[in-house]
Amino acid sequence: MPIPSATAGANTATSSSRRCPTCGGAGWLRLEVDLDDPRFGQAVPCACKAKEIEEKKVRGLLERSNLQALQDKTFATLRPQGEHQQNVFDRAREFAEHPEGWFVVLGSFGTGKTNLAAAIGNGRLELGHPAIFIVVPDLLDHLRATFSPNSETTFDALFESVRGAPLLILDDLGTQTTTQWAMEKLFQILNDRYMTKLPTVITTNVPLDELGDRLASRMADPELSICVSLAGPDWRAGRDSSASRGAGPAGRSRSRQQGRTY
Repeated sequence: MPIPSATAGANTATSSSRRCPTCGGAGWLRLEVDLDDPRFGQAVPCACKAKEIEEKKVRGLLERSNLQALQDKTFATLRPQGEHQQNVFDRAREFAEHPEGWFVVLGSFGTGKTNLAAAIGNGRLELGHPAIFIVVPDLLDHLRATFSPNSETTFDALFESVRGAPLLILDDLGTQTTTQWAMEKLFQILNDRYMTKLPTVITTNVPLDELGDRLASRMADPELSICVSLAGPDWRAGRDSSASRGAGPAGRSRSRQQGRTY
């Protein structure tokens, strides 16, 4: 079907009520500009097509994010209880709106770390920006699987897609098998993101001192990282958790894992 001009699309639209009144169902328009205009002859999406393109983009972002199973974990569904939880919640939402540096979530099992991290990722998707969410042991399994002759992707392709993701969310750091290979690959990913200051969210139930000096020093850097500590039952149950406050180097006096704490 020929792509109509804006005028032609509007004229043909009256022939069928089922067609878009602007493009006549073509989905695209040609700009009516002068011959010497660099946009002459250029096809642009009609509003009806633009909506379809945007919906496809959103679906694609979700598919690539690994957040399908967690897409219901949003800032609208989380229920912070008390001042400490609200403080963590607000700081996470601010990070989702303007991700800069690293956001490190510390706490034991069942305190809501994964839900908070997923809400950050879903918040970015809602704004039309990409995010990749992955559980650290799964990431290492996927990297190992690329060495199989039947692998559909290469190690380099997968490694680079993770290392260079606009927003990377690593869940459950520290639960992986601590082989030398695993620790080296994790360090390479995180060190590169540290050097380039790419936005990164990390959750862990392991004290940073137990993750090794190389990782801990980067995750606790007060110039890059915001560390929040969750304690107590998961806030999905409507019970309390806590977040310690502090700032800058002073926040590190109690423990290396403080960084800039909230």
